[in-house]
Order: sequence, then structure tokens, then C-alpha cells
Amino acid sequence: MPGIHLSVRRILLARPFVPVPGQEKLVAALQRHARAIMGEDIPTNGVPIYTDARLYTEQGIPTVLYGAGPHTLLEANGHRADEKLVLEDLRKATQVIALALADLLQA
Repeated sequence: MPGIHLSVRRILLARPFVPVPGQEKLVAALQRHARAIMGEDIPTNGVPIYTDARLYTEQGIPTVLYGAGPHTLLEANGHRADEKLVLEDLRKATQVIALALADLLQA
């Protein structure tokens, strides 16, 4: 439109969080213990969130995201002032992570 000027400049480049070799070991340990403790399989899938984990994968460091609580951001009311988490879910997720780390550190 006449009289309107536009300029665009990139201020941040956020490359996606991608799988890297070795990540499958982290995933397998978490899935094994989540199945035993929580009684359900945790799938591997991507979610459209901004995370600093991408910085590790850019350097080739195996990285996964795993958290406690509801299965979706909507259920958790995520990233809002009243985000919610059942404390028992936090306890179980902490056990999953501790056991997965113990497995990985033994190897």
C-alpha cells in the first residue's frame, strides 16, 4: 500500500530440537521405567515448544524432554499463572528419572 514501508530482520534463529545418535538410550530407559512406575507407555513425539534443549542437540549431545503431570499443555494449564501438577505425578516422574539415570550410569 502506498506510504507503508516494511523492514524485516531476524533477531533469533531457533533451530528445531532434533534426534541425535545416542538419544535412543535415554528414551528407552525413560520408557522402561515409566511403564513400570506409571503403568503406561510414554510415546516419543515432538511438540511445538521453545526449549533450550535444542542447543544441546545442535552440539550432538543426546537430549530428551520428559516431564511430570498431565499429558497436554491444555490439561496442565501450562505456562500460565495457575499451571497445575498433581504431586503424586511429580513423585512418580522423579522415580522414573532417578531409575533411568541409575541404568545409564551403570553402563
